[in-house]
Amino acid sequence: MTPQQALEDFYRKYNFQPGKKSWTIGVYVGCMLVPLPNIETRHRYIMQHDLHHIITGYGVARIGEGEVSAWELGTGSMRHPMLGFMNLIALSTGYFLAHERMKIAFMRGLRCKNLYACEIREGLGAKKFATIDELRAICLDVRAPRSVGFAADAEFYFYVALAMGIHALVVLPAIVFRTITDLLLDWNLFPKVVDKARVKAAQAASRQA
Repeated sequence: MTPQQALEDFYRKYNFQPGKKSWTIGVYVGCMLVPLPNIETRHRYIMQHDLHHIITGYGVARIGEGEVSAWELGTGSMRHPMLGFMNLIALSTGYFLAHERMKIAFMRGLRCKNLYACEIREGLGAKKFATIDELRAICLDVRAPRSVGFAADAEFYFYVALAMGIHALVVLPAIVFRTITDLLLDWNLFPKVVDKARVKAAQAASRQA
């Protein structure tokens, strides 16, 4: 399967519409999906992020998004500040739900490389990679860990601390707005726990495969 075919299968499985652009994008914050600005950086790197889901096997629900974000942080995604910021948002929710899995994903990322490097993105654009396994071969377990022991733990918990700070900055206003919009005005501005719908869609696709 080529990377393009793998992406098409991924989008079909989870009923995603990658070409559809909007002013906002729903981001998991606890049990709510909070609309945040759909910035240009996301459009530029979303294909690589989705390929990370495919090559690592992490899901697209709240824990899966946290795991792939922790993995990306382990690979060094903070070199791209906006990517790192988005990873931290997903890590915060994932850490609340399954902190040990987040740490395992981060430690795994320390031994891996991501697809955000310019030459790899250009190669993907030029369709130079024939199969999805070629991407796994250049990404997964291809180097000695960037850090080990105490240094690795310190880096992970530093990211967790940043993630918790960002989570607080996002979730408190979201709770206030949800109280106003959902409970007082009866507007469903922040949908609740939509990852269940994603899981059901994936299960239905698996049964049809």
